[in-house]
Amino acid sequence: MTGTTPAPEAPAPTEVELAVGGMTCASCAARVERRLNRMDGVRATVNFATEKARVALGEGVAVADVIAEVERTGYTAEPPRAPGPGAATAEGDDGGEAGALRQRLAVSAVLSVPVVLMSMVPALQFDNWQWLSLALAAPVVIWGALPFHRAAWTNARHGAASMDTLVSIGTLAAFGWSLWALFLGTAGMPHMRHAFSLTVSRTDGSSTIYLEAAAGVATFLLAGRWLEARSKRKAGAALRALLELGAKDVAVLRNGREERIPVSRLAVGDRFVVRPGEKVATDGTVVEGASAVDASMLTGESVPVDVSVGDTVAGGCVNTAGRLVVTATRVGADTQLARMARLVEDAQSGKAEVQRLADRVSGVFVPVVLLIALGTLAGWLLATGDATAAFTAAVAVLIIACPCALGLATPTALMVGTGRGAQLGILIKGPEVLESTRRVDTVVLDKTGTVTTGRMGLHDVVTAPGTSERDLLRRVGALEHFSEHPVARAVAAGAEERIGGLPPAEHFESVAGLGVRGLVEGHEVLVGRESLLLEAGIELPARLADALAAARAGGRTAVAVAWDKEARGVLSVADTVKATSARAVAELRALGLHPVLLTGDNATVAGSVARAVGIDEVIAEVLPQDKVDAVRRLQAQGRTVAMVGDGVNDAAALATADLGLAMGTGTDAAMEAGDLTLVRGDLRVAADAIRLARRTLATIKGNLFWAFGYNVAALPLAAAGLLNPMIAGAAMAFSSVFVVTNSLRLRSFR
Repeated sequence: MTGTTPAPEAPAPTEVELAVGGMTCASCAARVERRLNRMDGVRATVNFATEKARVALGEGVAVADVIAEVERTGYTAEPPRAPGPGAATAEGDDGGEAGALRQRLAVSAVLSVPVVLMSMVPALQFDNWQWLSLALAAPVVIWGALPFHRAAWTNARHGAASMDTLVSIGTLAAFGWSLWALFLGTAGMPHMRHAFSLTVSRTDGSSTIYLEAAAGVATFLLAGRWLEARSKRKAGAALRALLELGAKDVAVLRNGREERIPVSRLAVGDRFVVRPGEKVATDGTVVEGASAVDASMLTGESVPVDVSVGDTVAGGCVNTAGRLVVTATRVGADTQLARMARLVEDAQSGKAEVQRLADRVSGVFVPVVLLIALGTLAGWLLATGDATAAFTAAVAVLIIACPCALGLATPTALMVGTGRGAQLGILIKGPEVLESTRRVDTVVLDKTGTVTTGRMGLHDVVTAPGTSERDLLRRVGALEHFSEHPVARAVAAGAEERIGGLPPAEHFESVAGLGVRGLVEGHEVLVGRESLLLEAGIELPARLADALAAARAGGRTAVAVAWDKEARGVLSVADTVKATSARAVAELRALGLHPVLLTGDNATVAGSVARAVGIDEVIAEVLPQDKVDAVRRLQAQGRTVAMVGDGVNDAAALATADLGLAMGTGTDAAMEAGDLTLVRGDLRVAADAIRLARRTLATIKGNLFWAFGYNVAALPLAAAGLLNPMIAGAAMAFSSVFVVTNSLRLRSFR
């Protein structure tokens, strides 16, 4: 019997990012996205605010095919320029799109203001004022509004309509009506006057001109588009600032001499020099020197961190004091700075579920508005027979309905929120994460490395009568300095920290499983388990025996000390609780979250740590592989669980939790599994991250409510003839500016 050969697994789709040009509103983005998703083997999301398309390509689909499809839709596409230092300043506030719009707006404003004033104030209407208005308004409608006309024509050639279609038809219709009234009607008479009204009024159509509406609408919309372009640039400023942090060149040590080279030529294993005031060129390990490093631009932590030989440093940090020699361990796209920038950009390019709804609405909105405008025109003509009133109402409908604010509501808030997070050391992996933070009610905290430092520290020192603490620490520290055991290293470090220098030790000997012995200052010293002392015929007095029992009951590791055949003291060591953990737990509780401590340590140790930081629920003695089960049990109880961890053994639990928060001081595996990465190892940042994510989500929802509500409320007013087209244009432009400005408030998050 012949076995069947299993079918080969389909290769994972390749993901590419394209810069899409020519999009002017959310409808454009929705149309490009819809066309790309119709291609076989292609999944695409198009973001109007970032002007990028993220495309997953199946087997047999080339990037060139995707670009060709975008171009057939009427837009341009190309792979974006690789981000890096210098990209941020390549285009200033007055350069590129914003600069061209500013110039067009300035000319249009100068020409249109007199037109609007003459039309609104009868006292300014001198003989033949209407012909001066025509001379001033024509350049605004034809040249000033050219971007709208050009985009509308491109869309029309491809059988589509967008916001620009509404603007172009509205302004050209108002201008065309005015030309007809001036040249063929009675509006061109020298003594013609007309009053300005915010609502529709019945007049003789042949004597009514709409030059102020045509010029005013074009100018207001140009102002909105310019402010939008500037605001979008500000919204992405945090990412550009992040990319600018990297050093431009570096002093590499070659054959004992320093050689200055561009950072791009740096390779793993190269040794480079960082002088005071210079940026660290790339991630590496300090091999020579000691200093304090300012990592605030990466972690948000304002206090410089002391580093010396053996410590790691991240590229982009600033050396504040001594000279350092560093060996490069990561370069280019692998560095922490590059990975942070990539995470931020990924988050900004994604779409939350609420944005997908907005995209679907804006995709069908424009055709519906065109039908409503035609219906308004026909309805007014049938009801009143007044062509002027019918025309005015229809133009107001076209102009008020532009769905621009819908397209900006989510991406601008995301850009600002994720950018601000990066400045504070909080990396949000994607917009879907925001939805999770709202629902979370339980936060599971890994103990070691998250709530505690993950390093043993000297806790208590109890001495026998007649023995000074200083003598005890000197002799124990001197002996333990020779041992590699974690407990011994903690005792030696604690002793040195408390009393300063340690004396030399001689005849050091390690007794397997029991402790160490040696000669210090002429005294034979024993340090280790109680049984080590008992073997030497030394018994612990009641005071020291009680101290030993109390340390064990508190979950600490204790060692007994003797010299000259007499017990001298007991020292206990324990994993140290971070100074900020108790405050962090209180902040998490204030957010409505129930904290749970999860650890593989014994229940005594876990209970001691939990009491120190104010946690009531403890899950202890859990094997790494069982952490996932612990999270699932909490979820089965109906809880929505956030998990905070930092180790390889936390990665699976982070991925299983409804919201994973990875401490950036931990492993790459944990950071990959987490939804939010906290760049510095301070648990308080977890509370900040959840607050920022919730604030960003609230801003998105506020933006969408404004954008939806605005269009829903304004359309009936316009159709009922209660809005002048120029006021409608100003209000439409304001809605987009409001949404972007509301998003920019996230920049002040603390």
